[in-house]
Amino acid sequence: MAKQASCDTCSNYVFDEEEDAYLCEVSFDEDEMAHFLLHPHFECPYYSYDDEYRIVRHQM
Repeated sequence: MAKQASCDTCSNYVFDEEEDAYLCEVSFDEDEMAHFLLHPHFECPYYSYDDEYRIVRHQM
């Protein structure tokens, strides 16, 4: 699967009840974070499509 940049559809982008906000669970190093913030077309190497039905399709 191609790398993506949209956090909204990534399974690593989860709601944190303590922070009352969505956060990325991946810990970027300084270089990755700088690249992510400075380049509008950054492709996240940790992107994983949040497909709720993947397991169900696998069981069929």
